[in-house]
Amino acid sequence: MPRIDGRDNDQLRPMEIIPNFIKFAEGSCLIKCGNTQVLCCASVEDRAPRHVPEGEGWVTAEYSMLPRANRERSRRDISKLKLSPRSAEIQRLVGRSLRACVDRKKLGERTITVDCDVLQGDGGTRTASVTGGYVALALACKKLMDEGVLTESPLTGVVAGVSAGIVDDQPLLDLCYEEDSAAQVDLNCVMTGDGRLVELQGTGEGRPFTVEEQQTLVALCQKGLSEIQAIQRQILGG
Repeated sequence: MPRIDGRDNDQLRPMEIIPNFIKFAEGSCLIKCGNTQVLCCASVEDRAPRHVPEGEGWVTAEYSMLPRANRERSRRDISKLKLSPRSAEIQRLVGRSLRACVDRKKLGERTITVDCDVLQGDGGTRTASVTGGYVALALACKKLMDEGVLTESPLTGVVAGVSAGIVDDQPLLDLCYEEDSAAQVDLNCVMTGDGRLVELQGTGEGRPFTVEEQQTLVALCQKGLSEIQAIQRQILGG
């Protein structure tokens, strides 16, 4: 059965990353994955949280969706006086993913916060936040090096995320909204540039799935992530 946008089963949506999208942030980008758009901004503070060991830094993330990022208006988290469980879970995922590629001792006693704001959601907002968040983080680290604040990059490699799923018993890469909402199995995958898993979230939405099906989806993600990481490296000039 052909996909709604005519892609092959193992084909990514068109991706564009526009670096330095915001003037004042130490690092920023706008990432577009099909119709999904996420603004990622990295901010640097010259102090680390109290729970972090002396001499080390910290990388964290915040995630939110603008009220009209989806097909119907959603309430802002601030209007509910607390972060929604979904937003809290996603920003923890993004933070964990970004810390996986940082040497916190080389970062020193400072904090980099990566804000991921979904301007338009059409599936894969969390994985787009990881991918764009890494670019914003890398640009912030480059700025610190250019200014002489850091003598070497704290980044240990590249990290990115992508989704896959099973729709009508077919394994598909990089689900758009219509596919994601109809998926029997939904999987989000975050990997480093050398192919190591950082995060793997798989859910049987419509039915249980086998280990073999999981491995098929992970292989799809690995193919897609190698392409995404090539885009990241091209944007960052490395």
